[in-house]
Amino acid sequence: MPAPNRAVLARRDRIVAALRAIVPGEGVIVDDVALRAYESDGISAYKQKPMIVVLPGTTDQVSRVLKYCHANTVKVVPRGGGTSLSGGAMPLEDGVVLGLGKFNRIRKIDFDNRVVVAEPGVTNLGITNAVQHQGFYYAPDPSSQIACTIGGNVAENSGGVHCLKYGMTSNNVLGVEMVLMTGEVIRLGGAHLDSDGYDLLGIMNGSEGLLGVVTEVTVRILRKSATAQALLLGFASNESAGDCVGAIIAAGIIPAGMEMMDRPAIHAVEDFVHAGYPLDVEALLIVELDGPAIEVGELVARVEAISRDCGAIYLRVSNSEQEREIFWAGRKAAFPAVGRITPDYLCMDGTIPRAQLPLVLKRTDELSKKYGLRIANVFHAGDGNLHPLILFDANNGELERAEKLGADILRLCVEVGGVLTGEHGVGVEKRDLMPVMFTEIDLNQQQRLKCAFDPLGLLNPGKVFPQLHRCAELGRLHVTGGRLPHPDIPRF
Repeated sequence: MPAPNRAVLARRDRIVAALRAIVPGEGVIVDDVALRAYESDGISAYKQKPMIVVLPGTTDQVSRVLKYCHANTVKVVPRGGGTSLSGGAMPLEDGVVLGLGKFNRIRKIDFDNRVVVAEPGVTNLGITNAVQHQGFYYAPDPSSQIACTIGGNVAENSGGVHCLKYGMTSNNVLGVEMVLMTGEVIRLGGAHLDSDGYDLLGIMNGSEGLLGVVTEVTVRILRKSATAQALLLGFASNESAGDCVGAIIAAGIIPAGMEMMDRPAIHAVEDFVHAGYPLDVEALLIVELDGPAIEVGELVARVEAISRDCGAIYLRVSNSEQEREIFWAGRKAAFPAVGRITPDYLCMDGTIPRAQLPLVLKRTDELSKKYGLRIANVFHAGDGNLHPLILFDANNGELERAEKLGADILRLCVEVGGVLTGEHGVGVEKRDLMPVMFTEIDLNQQQRLKCAFDPLGLLNPGKVFPQLHRCAELGRLHVTGGRLPHPDIPRF
């Protein structure tokens, strides 16, 4: 990479000086080695060293940083815990990474109204840990919950193993405080259950850092169920396990969680966690049922009967809270477990209608053989949210082949009526696949929404949209019917 010219260095020095005036001490990082810690997020195949990292500790500092960057047309990439699996927090070489790690305090716990007000750098599990002594918990529970932050959960609308019954992040966030690119601080929602006017809070959930920077989150907490039991169900094929998922839902049963793993994932997890998973099955379902003891007992019996009708060859019910937690410990450790058996892997994220699960699993296996790469399947079966883990070795030049296999899996998801992402977001990973799901008119309309919040396109540019139009040009596109009259479309 060529060395920056004098003008670029002089501009960088001016930005550094301005940011240090706003965030004094060690809040601005420019050292080359220290910047490397921010060059990627959880999808480390894509890397880019940022120009500068700034670590504000107050909403006022965030406001002043964004106001300065807006006035001086400096690009900004917000970053939480850096666990994103879509490249959503990947920095820009000419941009500032705005890290929110110092926003790590819980501001208020209100058990009477069943809400917690937390700063965006509080971890997902940290919220549950803060309220569990009173018998409460926060329902969305991504596998990375020990490290991922609630602000990042809002940005990606994260899910988890218990979202089948209790909803995604968007179903459990009641309000946010956020800072616009211009530095203005606004509030959307609050501790109340609903708000008047447009659902701007709904827009922020899953906005991937393109619309504003969240500095406070109000979430709903739930009372822990009186009883919870989990079942391990083993099947001789992925298809029969998929049929069981559909049969359970069709019977009117909504489990608290319903997860599935195939043989490669089962063996990797069992070798890592020793959760007691059967090793002679092709697919394993974990089905958790919760509620009053008498209800749970009845539902467990019904699920046992359904699973036998679907050909289950292994059945085990947890008999204690410790045993239930061991069942889930294996599933939650699936990603690191698979990391022990392969030099590299890509974790895909697509969502399909549940009824299509057997078909998609069959065709995914065919794609695996076509590309000559192994796949370990781990997913939220009840939601139809697939997480195929594509195993490869970048040192052998297999990354490009793995990316093509992943793209074909996501195209398959859309083909059967699903979507490109369930909880990981689009970021840079799925950006160029957006036209598979959306028309040009659809994408332009989404960009108009971004323009309403960020007219200069400075917040997290290069993410989500495969082709970026300037806001003024989008106005012309609206008049001309969707396509600019010239072929060279300027980018932000």
